Amino acid sequence: MKNYWDKAISFEEYLQNANERLENPATPHDAEYKMYYELGIQRMDRTLKKFVIDEEQINELTSKNFNGKILIISEAWCGDASATVPALAKFFEGHNEVKIFLRDSDKSLINQFLTNGTESIPKVIILDENFNVKNSWGPRPKFGHELLLKFKADPEAYPRESFYNDLQVYYSRNRGKDAIQEILELL
Repeated sequence: MKNYWDKAISFEEYLQNANERLENPATPHDAEYKMYYELGIQRMDRTLKKFVIDEEQINELTSKNFNGKILIISEAWCGDASATVPALAKFFEGHNEVKIFLRDSDKSLINQFLTNGTESIPKVIILDENFNVKNSWGPRPKFGHELLLKFKADPEAYPRESFYNDLQVYYSRNRGKDAIQEILELL
């Protein structure tokens, strides 16, 4: 895990990378995903502007005496990531170091943390101070997962557009609080 950690970037570098990939797509994939980069950057900016640290959650973090690190596998074009990653970066700031490993730069890490056989992101890897994996979380909070299951159970009654809309409304209102709580419970 230390090798992946050393290759990972800070949240600020992640934002810079997203903007660079939007403005100057380096690959056909980046060009094809231009719209998703734009949305992801807008959502991250909104999360950063509206995110407020919950003091009870900070107290819970402090009480756990967690001295490890948070490694997040992500990509800026991902809707789930754009809602979650900024909140996690801000929440742990000043407490635990957070770095982001770009999923598409090296698939060997995400392949160790598949979700039902898929490379779903974001994936949060909780590391102890010696870079051992303590736990992992992702790609979305329980409520978001329940919305996904509802969509998959009956896409005609609950179409993709409704699922995506409901998920983004949830993320906008929740502002990362559920994801942070679920991760705190894994520390």
